[in-house]
Amino acid sequence: MIAYFGLQPVAQAARECKEFADLFSKTRGANRHITIKRILTELLPNHPLVKRRGVEVPKFPHYFAWVDDPDSVLSNDGLREAIENAPSEEARKELEHVLAWSERVNWAIKEIVKGIPPFPGVREALERLRARADIVVVSQTPIEALEREWREHGIYEYAGLICGQEMGTKSQHIAATAVHYPKDHVLMVGDAPGDLKAARDNGVLFYPVIPGEEEESWKRFNDEALDRFLSGAYAGEYEGALIERFEAALPERPPWETGGDSE
Repeated sequence: MIAYFGLQPVAQAARECKEFADLFSKTRGANRHITIKRILTELLPNHPLVKRRGVEVPKFPHYFAWVDDPDSVLSNDGLREAIENAPSEEARKELEHVLAWSERVNWAIKEIVKGIPPFPGVREALERLRARADIVVVSQTPIEALEREWREHGIYEYAGLICGQEMGTKSQHIAATAVHYPKDHVLMVGDAPGDLKAARDNGVLFYPVIPGEEEESWKRFNDEALDRFLSGAYAGEYEGALIERFEAALPERPPWETGGDSE
């Protein structure tokens, strides 16, 4: 990100912004293009280091317009289509540059993200669910990476369908599959606000894996939440209390704006 978007003068601030946006905020788990736009237009310009140094964060208007277009498919294939239909040479070059970055991200994921097993409790949950439910993977990660990682850890066989960013948004994934079931028979399990939003967009249930409490979350799922879901006793007060804890764990504003630690 730093090299492709010209952020070398404020590299430290850029890393802090990316870590916050990717892992510790309301955009955790969001599509990479949505997250990058947030970093470049919102988080980084307001970072104290950037302000002190008087650095102007580079702007990518054609890329940002593509990200904001509700008709855009935010994937590499979607970028290629946008490049083909670019209204100007300037727009085409800008989008080609972003595509090069996004392809590099995919390469890095393939080369670096290896040997990271699922959290304890995930395999147990999948094994129990397989006998009682249809399992669909809903993600904004590219399908190739999803399939590779699920195969690597021997859990690919549990999924009836794997949906990545090429197949649309998380909300669209759920909409396409949940139509076959009563609303209270569909449970979205996720660790990001986008997962909760996708569930709410479709009126289905949500179980949060709370960031920083992943092992505890999966233990709770196996010990009580799964049985509640299967017996029809999940919705209501129980679900609401879990979602409240989840939302409290992911702030909207970064620590350098709220008085927390920052550089």
